[in-house]
Amino acid sequence: MLARFSVNGGNPKEADTNNLLLRGFAFRLGDDDHRSDILVESAPVHFARTLDQMLAFLKARISGPDGKSDMASVKAFSAANPETLHQANYISAHPLPRSFADTTYWGVHSFPATNLKGETRFIKFKVTPPGGDVTPTRHEGKAKSADFLHDDLKSRIAAGDVRFSVMALLDRPGDPVMDVTIRWPDEDRREMVRLGTIVITGVEPNELCDASIFNPANLAEGISHPPDEIFAARHAAYTISLAKRR
Repeated sequence: MLARFSVNGGNPKEADTNNLLLRGFAFRLGDDDHRSDILVESAPVHFARTLDQMLAFLKARISGPDGKSDMASVKAFSAANPETLHQANYISAHPLPRSFADTTYWGVHSFPATNLKGETRFIKFKVTPPGGDVTPTRHEGKAKSADFLHDDLKSRIAAGDVRFSVMALLDRPGDPVMDVTIRWPDEDRREMVRLGTIVITGVEPNELCDASIFNPANLAEGISHPPDEIFAARHAAYTISLAKRR
């Protein structure tokens, strides 16, 4: 397995202490011949339902000559597209995590999964730490360095390992599998299937992850691509991102 933890955003120098940004977790299982890439994040929803909406969301936030976004444009867009606030509202309602290793990560897409009997149900991935989410105290939060999440992860792995349970949430009739901006009803108390435990035992140079991409289109046998519009565009977008990064 190869795993990557990240703090999302357009600024690579963004401090880990910014509690309004997503924490990302991507991991690759298997090798090039039999590979599965799973991408999860610290919020259970995406910020846009369609590609047009996603583009408009980003355009509304483009910085002007002063380096700041036009807040009137942002507010007008948000008022017309209230579902684009679901992700930000979830993040702001939850405290800054104490560690990458103490955070629950969610998959926002609904994957059709087929068993050996030919029965298909939708699943969502959920990746959980053994002890559940742990947040720092107010004093701890103030004392954190700009790279505290990355430093903490290295320290934990050096002292032992980092573990997560990989779960599959099971669908119910009528679940909104096409809309990644909303959760399934009663999602926190859904029936789940434990897929396994991943154990992280070492730290590699950043270049090992940067040399390729974690492509969510790479899936295990029996799991198909989600039907929503956002997922369909991710493969092409990630390929472009890799080319520009190189």
